[in-house]
Formats: sequence, structure tokens, C-alpha cells
Amino acid sequence: MLRFIAKRLGLLVITLVGLSLLLFMWVRALPGGPATAMLGEKATPEAIEAINKAYGFDRPVWEQYFTYISKVMVGDFGNSTQSQRPVLQQFADQFPATAELAFFAILFAVLIGIPLGYWAARHYGKWQDNTSVILSLLGVVIPVFFLAFILKWIFAVELGWLPTDGRQDIRLDATHYTNFYVFDGLITGEFDAAWDAFKHLILPGIALGSIPLAIITRITRAAVLEVQGADYVRTAKAKGMTNKILRKRFILRNAMLPVATTVGLQLGLLFAGAVLTETVFAFQGIGYGIAQAISNADYPVLQAYIIFIALIYAVINLVVDLLYGVIDPRVRVK
Repeated sequence: MLRFIAKRLGLLVITLVGLSLLLFMWVRALPGGPATAMLGEKATPEAIEAINKAYGFDRPVWEQYFTYISKVMVGDFGNSTQSQRPVLQQFADQFPATAELAFFAILFAVLIGIPLGYWAARHYGKWQDNTSVILSLLGVVIPVFFLAFILKWIFAVELGWLPTDGRQDIRLDATHYTNFYVFDGLITGEFDAAWDAFKHLILPGIALGSIPLAIITRITRAAVLEVQGADYVRTAKAKGMTNKILRKRFILRNAMLPVATTVGLQLGLLFAGAVLTETVFAFQGIGYGIAQAISNADYPVLQAYIIFIALIYAVINLVVDLLYGVIDPRVRVK
């Protein structure tokens, strides 16, 4: 187990170093250089020279990279060119928003997707199965930003049931210790603030979770169908095992291995895929931060956020691999 974790962490370090090098070279390969991209219409020769000197862009590329990576190794990702705040501090402020949204979205997808996929498999070839297949296809093909606008227009604008944007009503004088708004409201006893924060999660969470929901449904359906036809399931049936025990001990548990992999991958992708959803709902998490960084050519933020997301994705995959042994002891790592 420890050897496996050490190996994966070593690969993670190599991956992040390679990613940082690609990002670094990409920024330097921009037409006119990063200074011109950052200044835009204000890119006068004097301004470009000042930016190059301030950020070290006038030094050799290899020297710039090793200076950058040496700072990154001690947690210094530089400052935002727009807010002048440390990038790490800005990420720490915005991460809780995306984490809340991503976990709500994956919880929504899992709680509906797994039962729906299992229900479809149990009624294979019937209208229940066909309906679930059609719904899952719609979940994949409908663009997230389009679904976000539709949900916002119906439930927030027309019906007025849910908030239109943001993380919390600005009129609430809520206490924020961790920036996880729902959690903060619960631990401080400000249940109205917690409920309000939860309501702000519903529409963007459903929009963000629509694709994972469709994928989890289809994977669960396929996995259950495969397990139902396995020899050991037929043998258990022949021995007179009840359907309840059969579903719990044999079908569901064995079908959960590919589902767990899918859930882990989708959770990692949610952190990277929250850009459009957070932009539509003005939900100021890391997706919103990436959109702003692209718009403002804030490359220190953009580089750091992509590395952070890659790190989150890799850690989630490592956790999923370790959970394999809990679900199926036959694949426990050594």
C-alpha cells in the first residue's frame, strides 16, 4: 500500500512539473510575448519594457522557468496582475465555493444516477430502460451553459423559487470562518444563512451535475447488466438465494467498481468544468476565477489555477484507487 502511494505521488510530481513547463512555455509563446498580451491596447514600447523588467520576462527563458519553479516549490505562485493579491491566497478564497458546488453536483448525480441505472438494468428492454437511456443521452448532449440558462430562466426568473446568482444573499450578515458557506452557517447556528447558501447551490449544482448524472446512469446500467449475467450470479440463483441478498451481496457490490471509477473521474472533471456554470450564475469559485483570468490575461492566476486543478484531479484519482480495495478486496493494492 505504502509503495503504491509513493509511486503514485512520484508520478504526480513528474506530471505537475511537466504541466508547469508546458504552461510556462505556452505563455512565453504568445504573439508579442506575455507583456503584450497582458497590456492589450496599452502595449506601448515603454509599458512593455516596464512589464518585462518587473516580471523578469527580459531574462533567458530557462532562467525564468527555474526562478518560477523554485518559488512554486515554496508555495509562492506570484501575484495576480489585476488584484495584486497573492495567487495562493486568491485560490484559497475561491476554492471553497467550487468545492461546495462540485460536491453538491456529484451528490446529485450519484443519488439519482445509480438508482436510475440500476432500475433501468432491472427492466432491461422495457419502457423504463428506454426512458432512462433517452434521459441519459439528453444529459450528455445538452450543453451545460444552455441548461444553466434554461434553469435560471424558469426557476429563478419566471417562478422566483430560487436565487438567480451568487453564493448568498448579500443582505444577510452571515459569519464566514471557512468560506464554505453552508458549513459556516451550520457551525455558527445561523441556519437561515446555511439554508440560503444551500438554495444558491441548487441551480448551478444541477446544471453542473447533469453530465455526470447521465454518465453515471449509463455506467451503472451497463455494469449491472454485465454482473447479472455472470456465472456466479446464476449459480447463486440456482442455490435458492433470495433476490434481496443476491442484489446486495453479488450484483450491486460487484457493479460498483466501474461506477466508483466513474464517480471519481467525474468529480475531478467538475473542478475543471465549472467555468461556464460559475460564469452563468456569477458563482465566484475557481471556475469564475479562471474565466476572469482569461478575460484579463492574468497569466499568473491562470497558470497556478490549472496546476491546482491538475493536483486536485490526481489526488481524487489516488483516493478512488485506494477505495477499490474497500469495494472489492480482490484488487487491493500492495
